[in-house]
Amino acid sequence: MSWWQALVLGVLQGVTEFLPISSSGHLVIVPWLLGWTNASLVFDTLVHWGTLGAVVLYFRQEVSFYLRAALHSLRSRSLNVPGARVAWAIAVGTIPGVLAGMLLEAQFEQLFQSPRAVGGFLLVTAFLLTMSERMGRRVRPLESVQLRDGWIVGLAQALAITPGISRSGATIAAGLLRGLEREAAARYSFLLGIPLIFGAGLLQVAQLMTGVEQAEPATFLLTGFVAAFVSGLAAIHALLRFVRRYPLYGFAVYCFLLGTMVLVVG
Repeated sequence: MSWWQALVLGVLQGVTEFLPISSSGHLVIVPWLLGWTNASLVFDTLVHWGTLGAVVLYFRQEVSFYLRAALHSLRSRSLNVPGARVAWAIAVGTIPGVLAGMLLEAQFEQLFQSPRAVGGFLLVTAFLLTMSERMGRRVRPLESVQLRDGWIVGLAQALAITPGISRSGATIAAGLLRGLEREAAARYSFLLGIPLIFGAGLLQVAQLMTGVEQAEPATFLLTGFVAAFVSGLAAIHALLRFVRRYPLYGFAVYCFLLGTMVLVVG
């Protein structure tokens, strides 16, 4: 890996983690198209922690508010606490993704070696985004999120174990189908992703501790981390501004064109 590749892959992770276009899909397709070797697990772990840092920093006030709301609701044994239902919907929505990762990761791991499979699942992402825009009512604010919403959006998040199905795309689409406003669906998607990205990072750290792997030079690792962090912040801000004014059809078209191109080239 060169310094340039570390920068490109870091930016790619930061941008595609939050835009509804599939980070896992792009991290398969771009190295395949350019003939790059796979990055080490150390590098992959650091760029994921970079995106985690970005989303936690951007939503630091919301994260603090919902954590306090969850603790308050535990002490009072009531959900009638401002923010408590959203907080527990995030907790409940994390469960399907965790179970999918624990039970199905090995079965889906081979798909990361198949660009054509990724291309096909990008078409699924395009379909989900299009369907949600056509069918979603987009009238509910974030504060209206219930535990049932958490389960349904969480099941959509579990689909993202498949490379090519965007985590943010699937969860935003599910939120829209549940009647959430676009910005509310996007914010809930980002908040819901925090525990899953954190857990995935911990799992990668555990894998690193059980074996010895040759890693890239420290400057390359730092480049990837910083690139993922900065581009992740920019992507979150840009998407939230975008969804306030525009539908998601543009992202659906992008996923459709990229998926079709990969199927044809592959």
